[in-house]
Amino acid sequence: MTPSARTQAAIELLDAIVAAARDSGAAADTLIARYFSTRRYAGSKDRRAVRELVYEAIRHAGARPESGRAAMLALANANAELAATFDGSAHGPAPIVPDEPVATGGAAPTWLINRLKSAGINAAEQKALIGRAPLDLRINALREVDTADLGEAIPGLPQGRRLPSGTQVDTLDAYREGAIEVQDAGSQFVTMAARAAPGQRVVDLCAGAGGKTLALAATMANEGAILASDTDRARLSRLAPRAERAGISIVETRLLDPGHEALTLADWAGSADVVLIDAPCSGTGTWRRNPEARWRLSPARLDKLVLTQRQLLGIGAKLAKPGGALVFIVCSLLDEEGAGQVAAFLASHLDWSADTIDLPAGRPHGAGVRLTPAHDATDGFFVARLKRAC
Repeated sequence: MTPSARTQAAIELLDAIVAAARDSGAAADTLIARYFSTRRYAGSKDRRAVRELVYEAIRHAGARPESGRAAMLALANANAELAATFDGSAHGPAPIVPDEPVATGGAAPTWLINRLKSAGINAAEQKALIGRAPLDLRINALREVDTADLGEAIPGLPQGRRLPSGTQVDTLDAYREGAIEVQDAGSQFVTMAARAAPGQRVVDLCAGAGGKTLALAATMANEGAILASDTDRARLSRLAPRAERAGISIVETRLLDPGHEALTLADWAGSADVVLIDAPCSGTGTWRRNPEARWRLSPARLDKLVLTQRQLLGIGAKLAKPGGALVFIVCSLLDEEGAGQVAAFLASHLDWSADTIDLPAGRPHGAGVRLTPAHDATDGFFVARLKRAC
């Protein structure tokens, strides 16, 4: 592909990504994979170059742009070499004309910037939210593994390692043998707040594909019981084979019917030592990995997520035994999803109190701890540990 053809391909992909963000369609990675699956002529260098252009444009545009061309023009305005590819050639984009729409740069749409500022996320922290994320691993303590070639140690995480971005983890013997899992360091840190121990009964209420479930099971030395539940059948179905590969046998998966969770979980009511709620959220802490997520969020969508989180806290509270703990996690830096959500719960549940969290990362925030990319070199998270009265 010529440089002009690469620019045009990036514009076409950005058009698809903008439309998907507007209409709740597929993620950018999925759209890029589909695009190149029908364009076999594009070599690996072309694909890599186009992908880098696409993500550079996404990271630059704070608000959802009018079009892929508008997003690419924002980069071209500061890059003469890129601007020169708008040459009107057979496979390239049309020449630039005066007064064309150009995407606005920034860390996020204005309304989100205001929410982040209110939560104490300053300009430097906002910029870090759209940087490039590292590739982190969690070593499975249940397997024997040679860590010599598994990257750099992550301070505070005995089982954490950091590899160069782009490493094909699924080709490593350690991955195939269940000795490692891809898991952001921040996710590993906040899971530590559960203080899971061998022999406990633990509920992972929003288990998804089971990243935190597997970490909990390893901490518990595969002794005790973990109930991993979720309303998403496709995601939850991926947990069982991952657990088998990791040598984990204490996990039971259970599909939940939205609105009828209490009935499905009745046999665990009041008996869990720990209930972990990794709640659905805005994902503002994961923009480094999914920068187009900034274009998908709206105030109305955020309000729905906050309501869902409140409902999940209520469900989780009924599962914990007297003296048990509820660990609430969101990969968000917005206070309405984190510190504010927990404050509201404590105000309406007088038999619960905030428990102390001592993590090797993060800073105190409200009744919990917050991790940010700028301060901790992790995804952004808020975690609180709440204790039920005996």
